[in-house]
Amino acid sequence: MKWIAGLGNPGVKYEDTRHNVGFMVVDELARRWSIPVTQNKCRALLGDGRVGQHKVALLKPMTYMNLSGESVRSFLDYYKAELGEGIIVYDDLDTEIGRIRLRYQGSAGGHNGIKSIIAHTGTQIFNRVRMGISRPEPGMNIADYVLSSFAKREREPLQEMIDYACDAIEYALDHPFESTMGKFNR
Repeated sequence: MKWIAGLGNPGVKYEDTRHNVGFMVVDELARRWSIPVTQNKCRALLGDGRVGQHKVALLKPMTYMNLSGESVRSFLDYYKAELGEGIIVYDDLDTEIGRIRLRYQGSAGGHNGIKSIIAHTGTQIFNRVRMGISRPEPGMNIADYVLSSFAKREREPLQEMIDYACDAIEYALDHPFESTMGKFNR
């Protein structure tokens, strides 16, 4: 089973924030693939269906960002899914808005959702799509920034980035992740 987990925070309050760009990607994949993400399982909203020859699950952890690993671990255990068949999508301060960066291993880089996944899976080796949200202006609190909405001028690059990330994930269903990285990392 292929699976994609988009990280974010549940609730209307966080819906349109930078920290929820992972949820935005899962929502777009759900739209493209006609897979409703409405099941409440594994401490997440979950949807599953078929994309081409693949059985695919879409996951939006409802544990809040800092505990994302609890939901991912629950999903892996319940479905007997392989960590290597998944892709984690999350926001990245060190990548400029409009750009994505694919990796298959590495540290959490200060991202608490990724720290939680590493802690609950016991490894730093898993496929990931880092979605650029850029750094805040000097003096702005990081927590306030990631929980803020995108500015009007950022909307177009945001949508292009979401579309590009979805294209990369679709490509990854039929190709090795390393090949996907070569094609989609700019």
